[in-house]
Amino acid sequence: MDFNSVIAGEMRLKPWQVGEVVKLVDQGNTIPFIARYRKEATGEMDETSLRSLVERLEYLRNLEKRKEEVLRLIDEQGKLDDLLKAKIQKAIKLQEVEDLYRPYKQKKKTRASVAREKGLEPLAMWILSQPKDANPEAEAAKYLNPELGVNSEQDALKGALDIIAEDVSDNADVRSLIRTKIYDLAEIVAKAKKEERSPYEMYYEYKEPVRKIPPHRILALNRGEKEEFLTVGIAVESEKMVPLIEVKYLNKGLEKNACSQLVADAIQDSYKRLIFPSIEREIRSELTTRAGEQAVKVFAANLRQLLLQPPVRGRVIMAIDPAYRTGCKWALIDDTGKLSQVGVIYPHPPQNQREQAKKDVLKQVSENGVQIIAVGNGTASRETEELIAEIIRENNLQLEYIIVSEAGASVYSASPLAKEEFPDFDLSLRSAVSIARRLQDPLAELVKIDPKSIGVGQYQHDVAPKILESSLGAVVESCVNTVGVDLNTASSSVLRFVSGLNTSVAKNIITYREKNGKFRTREDLKKVPRLGGQSFIQCAGFIRLSDGDNYLESTPVHPESYDLAVKILDKAGFDVKDLKSQTTEIRKALASFKPEDLAEELKAGIPTVKDIIEALQRPGRDPREDLPRPLLRQDITRLEDLQEGMLLEGTVRNIVDFGMFVDIGLKNDGLVHISQLSDNFVKHPMEVASVGDIIKVKVLSMDAERGRVGLSMRGI
Repeated sequence: MDFNSVIAGEMRLKPWQVGEVVKLVDQGNTIPFIARYRKEATGEMDETSLRSLVERLEYLRNLEKRKEEVLRLIDEQGKLDDLLKAKIQKAIKLQEVEDLYRPYKQKKKTRASVAREKGLEPLAMWILSQPKDANPEAEAAKYLNPELGVNSEQDALKGALDIIAEDVSDNADVRSLIRTKIYDLAEIVAKAKKEERSPYEMYYEYKEPVRKIPPHRILALNRGEKEEFLTVGIAVESEKMVPLIEVKYLNKGLEKNACSQLVADAIQDSYKRLIFPSIEREIRSELTTRAGEQAVKVFAANLRQLLLQPPVRGRVIMAIDPAYRTGCKWALIDDTGKLSQVGVIYPHPPQNQREQAKKDVLKQVSENGVQIIAVGNGTASRETEELIAEIIRENNLQLEYIIVSEAGASVYSASPLAKEEFPDFDLSLRSAVSIARRLQDPLAELVKIDPKSIGVGQYQHDVAPKILESSLGAVVESCVNTVGVDLNTASSSVLRFVSGLNTSVAKNIITYREKNGKFRTREDLKKVPRLGGQSFIQCAGFIRLSDGDNYLESTPVHPESYDLAVKILDKAGFDVKDLKSQTTEIRKALASFKPEDLAEELKAGIPTVKDIIEALQRPGRDPREDLPRPLLRQDITRLEDLQEGMLLEGTVRNIVDFGMFVDIGLKNDGLVHISQLSDNFVKHPMEVASVGDIIKVKVLSMDAERGRVGLSMRGI
């Protein structure tokens, strides 16, 4: 199979593009590196397209391996003919290959295999040929064999029909046809397994066409079934399925005779006992796989937005990890992220030291110039928010606060990394530090946490862990390399995601830095143990040196393009050292260039020239700076203060297939259902907003008992 042509056709690419990407990947280049620094070779394919291409390539290569294995296994049985070989070689899906292999696959003991051991296969083939005016009982009498358990004509006929039933079930064409028809006509049916209150009550008497059921509903039904609240299955009328099989086996144009009636009975048995249960499992498995892929896609998109939230740098932050009995732990970090103080206040039950807690917080705010208080959104979060709002109001402070998601903070607090960073702190104090730092630099802090613990998805815990980890790992890698990493301040947690590096090399970089002091040039990386030439090429463009010997090293310009960057600056009348002080003048000069003309003159690729010009215009730029800032508050919102139609501002916390959850300052996030996202049709909520976006919403409904608020973006 020509993989390049297949992929090019499917993805609407040119074969040379696919060929170049395959070559680059096989040479060990990473996706971020190819996307950023090999644009001429790929025709400027982005990371998403590159990852899709690589995933498809991997599937096709695995398909080819499976074909070779299946051909070998059938050939070893001496049953491989040219027709079967051609069918297997032409298959474009793994399911097709497995269907063709099914009749030759070694099975566990079945009713048909027992019948074959009794020598009844010739009788089965005779019945299947449906001879005219045949007498099945008379023919079956020839196969009586008490020693093998064939004691009567009925025993012989029953065994023969078992063989026919299995052969029908193993027919690749039959399976393909029935699978397609069931998918088109069947319904997913759910019923209550036990009559009691549960989150799955809406599914206690439920049905929906298989071909229409959305991914999040599949995962909800699966979870309800797993937790034994539901029984879930696929329902379709057998009367619509069995005739489709009969057409393939019953002799056309002949009146039904004794043998054809037996064949019809075998087909009926085959469908009910073998084909339908098997295809029901296959379809449910396929639906679950698709739903899992969608869940991963949603999680990955949300995670990317969360990781790329703009940092709140240069501000003194006090973070509070709220709790009742054990008190609210707080941590203070300065404008560089350095931890300065920690402590505990007890404003809530059972201690109720509210006034003392106010004094303690006010003291820290006044003495340390605290500018923002970050409150974790866990237990006692809203009560703590009320406390902070009171302090601001009563003392007329120019102080702001923000609710920060604690998702994953407890996982980080108990991790070996947290113990290494803060060996003398208990878990909640570490969590408070993490809350402060994830506001100051979300990416640097969140990469320390297992992505699936961050909690910005839908049913992510129901997805195969391997698939989830692979996808989310790719998102983290992409985000880290999109932003770039300061080589002299980055932790090993961040460095391990840089293109071309891994955990052990990241630790070696830290060790080298501690022993030899700051890196002065990117070239110094080559002195780090186990960081070879290929790794250097992959990582060099993604690391930054804000105070290095060469100011180009504070930009995304790759060392292999330094000469080209110098020539471009020279054409503009500047030198590399001018990047530090004359950015406005350089920006104006570079803006007058036409990249196409410059590329032709300097004999360079147009995409590379464009990227270098952009990098030189904004040296040291953090791409996150262009995103909206976090929404800071000074007062609290209460459910009883809300009225239908009230307009509010909130932060998108999570996006799922059916809508988005928005923090409007209440204990629970409000839901904007997909039907309330716009006056126009919206296919998916991600078309409207992203995690972290600050949006305006209108109060649609309130449920005080459940603490739920329905929101709308329509007409705003």
